Amino acid sequence: MKREQTISREDRTLALDTLQPPAKEPAESSSKRFRPPADLSKRVIRRPELRKVVPLADTTIYEMEQRGEFPKRFFLTPRCVVWDLSEVEIWLVERRRASEADIVRKAPAPDVHQRRTRPVKTPLNRI
Repeated sequence: MKREQTISREDRTLALDTLQPPAKEPAESSSKRFRPPADLSKRVIRRPELRKVVPLADTTIYEMEQRGEFPKRFFLTPRCVVWDLSEVEIWLVERRRASEADIVRKAPAPDVHQRRTRPVKTPLNRI
């Protein structure tokens, strides 16, 4: 005997009730894809796009991340690393404010008196 024939009518109605949602509740869409809530519409960028936004070398970005001075990257997959664009933009705004307020450390100017080639001319050397 086939299995369908052995199931009673009551069992069939119970099985159909569990598969179909009750009439009072809205039926879910047939698509089971992940849909984030509307308030989580963040944009992430990968390394090539980050290089266009922040003109720093990869090693500089990595070192700044390790020191906590740059937004942390995170993994979407084991091989795909991304940054949150809003965090990077906030970081840029903070750096601009710090630069305008002279808070950012700047590289010291080279001491031209220590040059071996093309020494600095003093008024006494011109004669």
